[in-house]
Amino acid sequence: MGDSGLTKPTNQIVVAGDPRAEIYKIETATNMYAGRLVIKGTNDDDVIVGTAGGTVVGWLGYEHTARKHRPATVDTIYLQNAQAAVLRGPGTVLVASIPAGQNIAKGDRLVAAADGQLTKASGAVAPAGATAVTAHTAAPTITGPVPTEGIVVAVAEETLNSGGSPADIMVRSLI
Repeated sequence: MGDSGLTKPTNQIVVAGDPRAEIYKIETATNMYAGRLVIKGTNDDDVIVGTAGGTVVGWLGYEHTARKHRPATVDTIYLQNAQAAVLRGPGTVLVASIPAGQNIAKGDRLVAAADGQLTKASGAVAPAGATAVTAHTAAPTITGPVPTEGIVVAVAEETLNSGGSPADIMVRSLI
């Protein structure tokens, strides 16, 4: 048990909460591990692994997937065409993944990274080449509802340094 009062489960990804699960077909199996973010595939009922800044539809589930379509463990990749549960539900705590070289602190806001993983959201910045702001009336206009990195999809529930390889991290879903 870490300082969060939560414990990473064995061979499941949901730590706490009751997410909504919908079944989607795995269109492409590349990097389709439980706990990864997924995006819409070719058809509305297909999913592929999420991309950095991508418009995610949810988290690739494990224990909510029928046994005949579920990989042997949470660390085993899903097969193409498997019927997999995709989880959603703000407040659900689950085990996700961060890439190598990440230093995440409990409470950090996280956004989608490559391969369906998460990375720390960076602070908002003015557009490149903007005029220096000398008064509130000179501030550049920031347009569009979605930041370049995409929306914040989770909050870290533990502090973790992934070092030289990807690592599992408990997060509270915001989607």
